[in-house]
Amino acid sequence: MTTAAMNGAGFIQFRTLTKEFQAPDGSAIRVVDPIALTIREGEFVVFVGPSGCGKTTVMRMVGGLEVPTSGEIYLAGKLVTGPSRDKGMVFQSYSSFPWLTVFGNIRFGMKYRRDLTPAEKDRIARRYLDLVGLAPFADYTINRISGGMRQRVAIARTLAADPLVLLMDEPFGALDAQTRCQMQSYLLQIWRNVDVTIVFITHDLDEAIYLADRILVLKPHPGRVDELIEVPVPRPRTPEQFISPEFLATKKRLEELIHPPGDSAGDKLPTLRLTRVDDEVE
Repeated sequence: MTTAAMNGAGFIQFRTLTKEFQAPDGSAIRVVDPIALTIREGEFVVFVGPSGCGKTTVMRMVGGLEVPTSGEIYLAGKLVTGPSRDKGMVFQSYSSFPWLTVFGNIRFGMKYRRDLTPAEKDRIARRYLDLVGLAPFADYTINRISGGMRQRVAIARTLAADPLVLLMDEPFGALDAQTRCQMQSYLLQIWRNVDVTIVFITHDLDEAIYLADRILVLKPHPGRVDELIEVPVPRPRTPEQFISPEFLATKKRLEELIHPPGDSAGDKLPTLRLTRVDDEVE
């Protein structure tokens, strides 16, 4: 955790936040129950929970892409009313411009920064190229680099816009296991070197513990806070800590919360019989 994250400042504040969507019959479906939460400046917070618990909806409200039904979100003391440069988002899909080079994609993140000269934009783009380890590939077009490298481009482009918070919705979900591990290490390295608060969504419990200062566990139908866990694994994090007592104890607690005993999918899914009992099937 950074020094800023330890000072207890309420950098992002959820004030009795709720969200409802309209069903086809016109009734209201509550997808997020009242959430009250404070995220500190410079903190790395990870949202976990079963599918349908509202993780992405909450993140979209932080990003200004969804409007709360009731309650408010404040970022650095300002009410969130819509998208802005203060909030950068990275999604699971590779959001890049195929007609631009790696350098051009990262520089595009500063397209609307009128406070910078062209030379300053070039300097910042090259800084982030170095930070994500892509300087040797600056002149490559996007279709010539791997999926993991494209996600590094997306992260660098988003950070080049100088956001206050980086919102990441399962950004490594489409990557193979080895590349995913590499990206986790890259992200921690970036976070240590950039003044930014990160809110991250994942279904991977190992990933959550490896990255987070705190883990917010949500329960579904409607989404509500189940538990907020302070990760006891010391920083800097290393892959060897995956088998440490602190890591394993935290993972056990998360599994208990997300997959309680007797709550298996088999208990909930209907049985579908494809043949009659007396049919002769070879």
